[in-house]
Order: sequence, then structure tokens, then C-alpha cells
Amino acid sequence: MATTATRVTLDTPAAEFRLPATDGKTYALNDVAGEKGTVVVFICNHCPYVKAVIDRMVADARVLMSEGVGFCGDLLERCGELSRRTHLRI
Repeated sequence: MATTATRVTLDTPAAEFRLPATDGKTYALNDVAGEKGTVVVFICNHCPYVKAVIDRMVADARVLMSEGVGFCGDLLERCGELSRRTHLRI
């Protein structure tokens, strides 16, 4: 299904969120935010592209986090269905 992405201007404040994590906890934006910024990715574990780049994404996330940039992912377990989401903390 084709979709059109919405452009977001850098430095746009993020909306508050609370998402359940794989460790049984719930995380809010303030829990994952970094001093220098925050990256939030929405991924699907069934997507061939995600499968191809996940190791690189984890490595990049660790580098970013070591430099003060928060990083978290929202795993869409059923692509196209936003009703069930699981928050990943790398």
C-alpha cells in the first residue's frame, strides 16, 4: 500500500508518549530522550528492509546513545496495523 510521508521540520518538539516495552516496563519520551536529541524509529519485524539493516541500526543506536542522543524503536508487530505496538529499548 503506497503512502505519503509527512515532512517534519528538525527541532519540532516530539509528542509525549508511553509505550510498553519488551522488558515489561512502560517508557515515556522523557525516559528515552537524550541531551542532544532523540531518535524514534517505527519498524516492522517482518519487513525485509528492517531485517537487512537491523544489526546496523542497533550499532548506530549504540553510537548515538554514547554521544548523548536518545534512541528507541516502536516495533509494529503487524505491518499496517497500528493497534498493537511493542516498544523496543536498545
